Formats: sequence, C-alpha cells, structure tokens
Amino acid sequence: MNSSAAQVIISIIPIVGIGVGGIVVFFYILWHHHEVKLRIRTGTYNPITFDLKSFSLLTGLLLTFIGAILTLLFLVISKISYALLGGLIPLAMGIALLVFYKINPDFKK
Repeated sequence: MNSSAAQVIISIIPIVGIGVGGIVVFFYILWHHHEVKLRIRTGTYNPITFDLKSFSLLTGLLLTFIGAILTLLFLVISKISYALLGGLIPLAMGIALLVFYKINPDFKK
C-alpha cells in the first residue's frame, strides 16, 4: 500500500543527493584552485610529486592478492560462471600493474 507521493519522494532522494554531492565537489575544486593561486602568488606553493613507482607496486600487489582470493572464492561457490569475472578482472589488473612496474625503463634509474 505505497502511495504515489511516497514513491515520488523516494525516487527524488538519490537525485537530490547526487546534485548536492556535485555542488560540494564543485566548490571544493573551486576553493582548492583559489588556494593554489594564492600560494603561487605568495611563493609558498610546493607541488606534490606523484610517485608512480610506489603506486604501481602497491596497487598491483593489492589487486593481485584481492583478485586471487576472489577468484578462488567464486570458483568454490559457483564453479565456472560469469561471477568468476569478479575475481579475474582485479587479478588481471594487478598482474598488469606488476608487469608495468617490472618493465618500465624509467623505474630502473
């Protein structure tokens, strides 16, 4: 016995949440941009460097182990099915990141 008004309100809640979340993200990016501009003007800006080597190693290890565990779990639970992709995809991504870590010539320096 759901009324149509209750169904409309329930369907509007996610839309409003996404809208408010988008506004919050927009203003965060805008204020961060202004902060960086002011730091550059005052000479106190220190750009953060991204360590791709450590990131690819850590992410590769995490995805490989999580993918291996999920693959084994889905093999035990449902044998060979499409559910197995839930473990094989992170496993393949993790292995690819570990291969990238190993063969990237910039990391050998």
